[in-house]
Amino acid sequence: MSGRGRLTLGAYAATLMAAGALLPLVSPSTWIFTAAILLAVQSGVGAWARRVPLARPVTLLLQLVATLLLLTLVFVREQAALGFLPGPEAWARFVALFQAGAEDVGTYATPAPDTEGIRLMVVSGVLLIGLLVDTLAVTFRNAAPAGLPLLALYSVAAGLSDGGASWIWFLVAATGYLLLLLAEGRDRLSQWGRVFGGAARTGRPGAGGSGGGSGGSASGGKAFAPVRTGRRIGVVAMGVALVVPAALPSLSGGLFGGAGDGPGDRGKGGTISAVNPLVSLQDNLRQPEDREVLRYRTNATDTSGMYLRLVALDQFDGTSWKSSVRPIEDVPERLPRPTGLGDGIRTVEVTSNFVAAQTYQQKWLPMPYPADRVEIDGRWRYEPAGRMLVGDDEQNTAGARYTVTSLDVRPTAEQLAAAPPAPDALRAEYTKVPDSMPQEVRATALQVTKGARNDYERAVKLQDWFTVDGGFRYDVDVDSGTGVQAITRFLERREGFCVHFSFSMAAMARSMGIPARVAVGFMPGSRQSDGTMSVGIRDAHAWPELYFEGAGWTRFEPTPSRGSTPEYTREQSPVGTPTESAQPSTSTSAAPSAAPRTSEGCPAQLRAQGDCGQEEAGAAASDGGGPDPLTVVLVALGVALLLALPLSPLLCRTRVRNRRLGSSGRTAEEAVARTLAAWREIGDTAWDHGVVPDESMTPRKTAARIVRLGGLEGEPANAVHRVARGVEQVLYAPEPRPGTGLADEVSLVRAGFATTATRGARLRALLLPRSAVRVIWTASARWSSTTTRWRTHRESLTSRLTTRLRPKPTPDA
Repeated sequence: MSGRGRLTLGAYAATLMAAGALLPLVSPSTWIFTAAILLAVQSGVGAWARRVPLARPVTLLLQLVATLLLLTLVFVREQAALGFLPGPEAWARFVALFQAGAEDVGTYATPAPDTEGIRLMVVSGVLLIGLLVDTLAVTFRNAAPAGLPLLALYSVAAGLSDGGASWIWFLVAATGYLLLLLAEGRDRLSQWGRVFGGAARTGRPGAGGSGGGSGGSASGGKAFAPVRTGRRIGVVAMGVALVVPAALPSLSGGLFGGAGDGPGDRGKGGTISAVNPLVSLQDNLRQPEDREVLRYRTNATDTSGMYLRLVALDQFDGTSWKSSVRPIEDVPERLPRPTGLGDGIRTVEVTSNFVAAQTYQQKWLPMPYPADRVEIDGRWRYEPAGRMLVGDDEQNTAGARYTVTSLDVRPTAEQLAAAPPAPDALRAEYTKVPDSMPQEVRATALQVTKGARNDYERAVKLQDWFTVDGGFRYDVDVDSGTGVQAITRFLERREGFCVHFSFSMAAMARSMGIPARVAVGFMPGSRQSDGTMSVGIRDAHAWPELYFEGAGWTRFEPTPSRGSTPEYTREQSPVGTPTESAQPSTSTSAAPSAAPRTSEGCPAQLRAQGDCGQEEAGAAASDGGGPDPLTVVLVALGVALLLALPLSPLLCRTRVRNRRLGSSGRTAEEAVARTLAAWREIGDTAWDHGVVPDESMTPRKTAARIVRLGGLEGEPANAVHRVARGVEQVLYAPEPRPGTGLADEVSLVRAGFATTATRGARLRALLLPRSAVRVIWTASARWSSTTTRWRTHRESLTSRLTTRLRPKPTPDA
């Protein structure tokens, strides 16, 4: 194979190995096969153009055109002319797919579903990196800078996966880059021809090979400058690759936010994390015009408590509140019974018909909480833990028409005050607070709730402190920080908007052991003359939800002058009697709807975490599901292989040593070979400990050099000299007399080096023995010999076939 051919394969392999770091980001990972095929065609076009040969810019241009045609054929063939020629419609489709992919990247958590937009972005990104690597390493024959695009690919994957791109993928990517450097080094050396002053590749470095006959073509004791440069760049690139992902900022939301340590499992139905709606919440509240986003009609006459919920933020890491990674599934005909809602709590069924504005494009579906049934067309998925619906692929709320049947949950103050403790799993998850949260936050919470007898009274005292007693002021122009420092600053200055009030109350509730989370969505809106409700962009809101066993997640309203205070927190409300205004106009039902089947209501992952209530959690132990056996076997084999890679030099060196010293030497020829093998083992042992071999010396001088440089004394030094005399006997004596006890002599020498060497040198000799490079040299020599024999055989076979197929001359008549 030519040097350019090896470089082309090396560039192809390096790109694919670096692209492996993207595998944890998208599930399923079948996109890698598409990328591998298209990358192979792209590399083949470049190889053909260089073989012609064409000018370098023309080669790059041909590869770009081929890449564009391939992407058109795979992703937008229906809009392209002849299925592969991009036209205006194809370009428009490309733009739409990239926009959808960018939106999906901001919506889904890793691993994101393999949507068409995400697939296009990932495959085209791999092809772009592959084109850069191929151009630098092969077209311009400079492989060292090709590590930069490979590093960029790995660093992006590491930054997006938030730890998913582990050291395993770094090892794979680094191996691909080093293979590319080795291919370039071999190509350069083959162009330089024979180099004098060093040992042959089959011998030991440091020899002064002769010029003619069998002189070596390998480098001497020191590597050539280009090889040294390649090694240095490789080391720097790998070091940067380790440092850059750790230094990347943690961006919240979707793929650009960490998956977090939340308990959400990554189910087979895909996982999702909300686009953090807080990013635009403050901007929405500052809009000069209150643009309508939703209009709905409901049979509830009192809509003051009918908040429309988008997403629940249940994870607080000290810098922001965000939604945990959760499994999603198809929308069931009837949603599961709300977590924690008992039979003793009065509920009223409410039906509402919604119409979203065409200009309102949101992946999350605004709904009253808790929804019981949802009727909507399109590609929507259901997230059970938060009881939320999210659009799949390019689906959003623009122009959506849907009907929601929800439950108006009406707990009484007495029921909330008498609520038993929450399940341990739920309490552990929803009372987490970061270690960085100042003690003043909890101290303030304890001071405000002093005298409260239960969690309900503590929650009401917190709400009243924010809305009435604490002297807080609503101000939408305050900086919307969401971390612990923002909470501390808010409690000191006592001014902010709904984000500050909801986050602070939830954090303070958690600090006292009350399960809490933050809901984001819209207030109920304003009633119109035709009886419909209009929700504007400035109705965007955030509020805390606290958990009470028996009532489930319960809304509180700490923001002054916004929203409505729940009836069950008002002292003047009659205890145990639902307010008349809350009665829906038609089809009311005081009893909760029938609970769905367990298999429909709660996946096994959530049952195991206790997110489905006490009854569901008990069923988790009997779940017989488990990982696929084939997957377990493949993962185990992969892990074993990856663990064996760092130990491969040690294993190879041990195998060579055992082979050299293991033969018994029954015949004279075998005894001679065993003596030479023992001598070679002593030389390699010295090499492993830093004594570079020199093939130009006689065995006796070599022994003296090993003893001197290795610092050997006593029996180890005598053993080296005895084996050296044995080598002289088998090489030069008229009647060779092979030595005896060679294995013991080698053991003495190894023990001597272990005694004189430092701990670092011993570890280096054990784990990374220098002489293990002989395995590579031997494999390379065998490969060259095999290819030479095959080439000769092929030429001979071609010649014979040509001779036989050549038409015989006809004799003249």
